[in-house]
Amino acid sequence: MSTPTGDNAFLHTLELNVRAELTLAETSQPEEEAVSVPIDEWLSDPADAQHYEASLRSLLGAVEALEDASGPATILRRPKCQRADRRNKGGPPWAP
Repeated sequence: MSTPTGDNAFLHTLELNVRAELTLAETSQPEEEAVSVPIDEWLSDPADAQHYEASLRSLLGAVEALEDASGPATILRRPKCQRADRRNKGGPPWAP
């Protein structure tokens, strides 16, 4: 296995950090803990914990997509010529 360099090293490190944080989020049990504690003593809202976990999953998916892509431009924006063609045809530039 080769060691990633440059942007790939950053993405690899980010992926490892997100996976570690996701593992912590998955293993915490805020719903069970919330049942036994009055609401004014909660350290965090269980709904917030679920939202955080979902956000981590989205971030992980984005990082994996960037790692798999040949370059960030293939994901982040459509080539200018396609955007210009769409505008010239009367459609919005973001339309497929």
